[in-house]
Amino acid sequence: MPQYIASIDQGTTSTRFILFDHSGSIVAVEQREHTQIYPKPGWVEHDPLEIWRRAQEVISDGLAKAGVSAADIAALGITNQRETTIVWDKASGQPVYNAIVWQDTRTDEICNALARASTTPTATLSTGQNLLRPKTGLPLATYFSGPKIKWILDNVPGARARAENGELLFGNIDTWLIWNLTGAHVTDVTNAGRTLLMNLESLDWDEEILALLGIPRAMLPAIRSSSEVYGTARAPLGGVPVSGDLGDQHAALFGQTCFQTGEAKNTYGTGCFMLLNTGEKPVESKNGLLTTMGYKIGDQPAVYALEGSIAITGALVQWLRDNLGIIEKSADVETLSQTVEDNGGIYFVPAFSGLFAPYWRSDARGVIVGMTRFVNKGHIARAALEATAYQTREVLDAMEKDSGVKLTSLKVDGGMVFNETLMQFQSDLLGVPVIRPRVAETTALGAAYAAGLAVGFWKDFDELRANWGLDKAWSPQMGGEERAKLYAGWKKAVTRTFDWV
Repeated sequence: MPQYIASIDQGTTSTRFILFDHSGSIVAVEQREHTQIYPKPGWVEHDPLEIWRRAQEVISDGLAKAGVSAADIAALGITNQRETTIVWDKASGQPVYNAIVWQDTRTDEICNALARASTTPTATLSTGQNLLRPKTGLPLATYFSGPKIKWILDNVPGARARAENGELLFGNIDTWLIWNLTGAHVTDVTNAGRTLLMNLESLDWDEEILALLGIPRAMLPAIRSSSEVYGTARAPLGGVPVSGDLGDQHAALFGQTCFQTGEAKNTYGTGCFMLLNTGEKPVESKNGLLTTMGYKIGDQPAVYALEGSIAITGALVQWLRDNLGIIEKSADVETLSQTVEDNGGIYFVPAFSGLFAPYWRSDARGVIVGMTRFVNKGHIARAALEATAYQTREVLDAMEKDSGVKLTSLKVDGGMVFNETLMQFQSDLLGVPVIRPRVAETTALGAAYAAGLAVGFWKDFDELRANWGLDKAWSPQMGGEERAKLYAGWKKAVTRTFDWV
């Protein structure tokens, strides 16, 4: 009998292949980074063919490292950076353009034009930035796939005619990988829900929105649940069912076993993403959050979530490393931040791609405020870490207002949760315990769980819950007065980023 479930975790900066056993423990990990392409300010691209090569490499090398074959694997789950948009030729598999990454802001004018044109609400649409919110739960923003597809069709010579002729296919990264692995052109509800094209109630592509954006339905993948067999993988995973598909943040919610209404998690990666399970009914946000899918398991009802999305968190540490050169590797940021007692009076608001939740300001750009000659690189490192915690606090405040649920603790995962300084400051700023699970790779684990449920490797949610174990918890040590003072400074700093472009 196969003993393992495999996950491909295709992220913004790297692709990983992870093998899990029945207890949810990691057996083997293989990882490769891919190139970040910045053709113009605000533009971010990836090479889809490079990402597919990296996926094949990590699968082959991961199997070799673990000493297992495809026959030992019961199923494969896929999780992916969401909204990153690929359009490719159906016959040749060649992309017509680089993947346009979720952080990319080139569709700003498309979004603004749609918002300006919508001055009168209709029965199904709103106005301005909220034009598509009633149907999709999302604001008009450069973040999402739909405007990116439109940009490609409008700007790549011949692309629109070829798309209308049925020659081109669209997919987020999950669809691209599943198509290359199995030949099936599918996505799941969590990824489809991030395109601005899926109706949250019907869980199908919305004809009115497709017409508005000029996107031919024929190029879109079939929308399926997050846990079912989509097809069978080719080599190097020949014969393994591909049976789990979740956007990365939904996968982390699932991997953290947040199956009950009111349970929440925060993932600290390139960006930061907090999701709160709101049950089987979508909850409309009045405070700048996204109404989004949580997951859908086979024929069971879909589960919805509220999400707070922050564009730049771990990416700020990479910026300190790659652009400023004040650290050699990302882990050095904690050591550097510990050379000072506090942030020296500065705040670093990393609005490099505008601001996401709860502001949705594409006109914002990054600032460091409060600079004096006293400030050194230790203070800058400290302020960079604190920026992640402050942005998380803003999202949590919005979430509590929307849901009426007061969080008593926060489950955390992702690469930055091993930064003790950040996690302690996060707990201090929220005033609640911050909890790290035994397996911090909850994004890949969530995709594995979805894949395993589809083939009977795990029986039910109770079996998955039994796998969750505590690794470490941080409790608040900061007084309420100091917390309020620091947070007020942050809120003031954020206003300095507005109206820059």
